Amino acid sequence: MPVMPNPEVIAHRGYAARYPENTLVALEAALRAGARHVEFDVQLTRDGVPVLQHDAELARTTGHAGRVMDLDLDTVRTLDAGETPRFGTRFTDERIPTLAQVVDLLANRPQATAFVEIKEESLAHFGTVRTVRSVLAVLEPLLARCVPISFSADAVRCARDLDAPAVGWVLRSLDAAHCAQARRLAPAYLFCDHRAALARPGRLWPGPWRWALYEVIGAGLARELAARGADLVETMAVGELLAGLASDES
Repeated sequence: MPVMPNPEVIAHRGYAARYPENTLVALEAALRAGARHVEFDVQLTRDGVPVLQHDAELARTTGHAGRVMDLDLDTVRTLDAGETPRFGTRFTDERIPTLAQVVDLLANRPQATAFVEIKEESLAHFGTVRTVRSVLAVLEPLLARCVPISFSADAVRCARDLDAPAVGWVLRSLDAAHCAQARRLAPAYLFCDHRAALARPGRLWPGPWRWALYEVIGAGLARELAARGADLVETMAVGELLAGLASDES
């Protein structure tokens, strides 16, 4: 029986199991751990600057009561992004990075691919075209290895219309309606919660895309998902998963 190859691994919000999510230190740690793919989230500040931030509300990661799109960049850059509830004072000097800072970081890692999730809150607040255009303008120097992704099919279409070489759609469901829309959209990547894949029988839909499933912990689960058709798996514990997969191969 042929051995199923290991799926490729995406560092979800950087090495977020051990470092504050969506920060430079988390991304640097993921790359040091051997990740060749990183994923992070982008929102716009009030003055339209793309920054790395998952939630529109800043409280969970910074302790600040307010929304990122209601603050200008200078104010956002004063906030402590060290996730004090998780890490205490260990990362109190960490700040919310701009997307431009991440592009500079990745410029020196030519083997790294970035999946850049454009968040729906910013799309709704600033409009799809303005938001996507702002993100792609910053990614332009590395766009050949940066993949804009979103839950919003309109944002995915917009990124493609603005000449992104590859795009990805994040699915909320694996139902027939999403399947039909995926076939119309034909993105290079489809992302989905791995639990949705396990809840349905058989392999994932075939198509012109590569499948990426999140949030995956453990080499056994990763290999099971690969057997279902996953090309990539996404994890916050990137070092541990890479080590587990390497151990399985030895």
